[in-house]
Amino acid sequence: MITKNLHHIKSSLPEHVTLVAVSKTKPIADIQEAYDAGQRVFGENKIQEMVTKYEALPKDIEWHMIGHLQKNKVKYMAHFVNLIHGVDSLKTLEEINKQAAKHNRTINCLLQAKIAKEDSKFGLSFNEIEAILSSEEITKLNNINISGLMGMATFTEDENQLSEEFSSLYNFYSKLKETYPTLTTLSMGMSGDYELAIEKGSNMVRIGSSIFGVRNYIA
Repeated sequence: MITKNLHHIKSSLPEHVTLVAVSKTKPIADIQEAYDAGQRVFGENKIQEMVTKYEALPKDIEWHMIGHLQKNKVKYMAHFVNLIHGVDSLKTLEEINKQAAKHNRTINCLLQAKIAKEDSKFGLSFNEIEAILSSEEITKLNNINISGLMGMATFTEDENQLSEEFSSLYNFYSKLKETYPTLTTLSMGMSGDYELAIEKGSNMVRIGSSIFGVRNYIA
């Protein structure tokens, strides 16, 4: 079923859109099945779980950290993580840079914009993102690469609201690219809303339940 679901989703995605298969809570066997079906990019939201899976699975997998990030845990994944989606402070960027330098690596990061109307979502305001990108401090961080933005829309079935939130982030991202052309990734959209997110400009989607099913397992 995983292979079938994966092929169905991949066949529906435009070529320029990267699929992050969200494998959090799923067993290694499920990830291996998706890997055998050609998937190479996987997203986890708990660092320790991601480390365990990294150690057990093929090393050409590109691991993305998609959960809220605790600074004190960056060191556990700095030697292998490819992209960190939810960075929402300069201090976190500084910690990622510090840990990446220890491994002589550059870690890609997305700044998380707060676009949802819900209070529960983390993220930066558009003004805060501009302040980070234009700060003197960011120029000293040679072991990170801010490659784009990430946003999580409100958990709602109101397509008008989702459309408004996705569009606001895409418009901001497009404006930023004029000044910062190295921004190439706009990560927005999950299983329930990824088609609309792509329509509104997303080029990276995070899909879990539509691939692996909704039941959770202990990895």
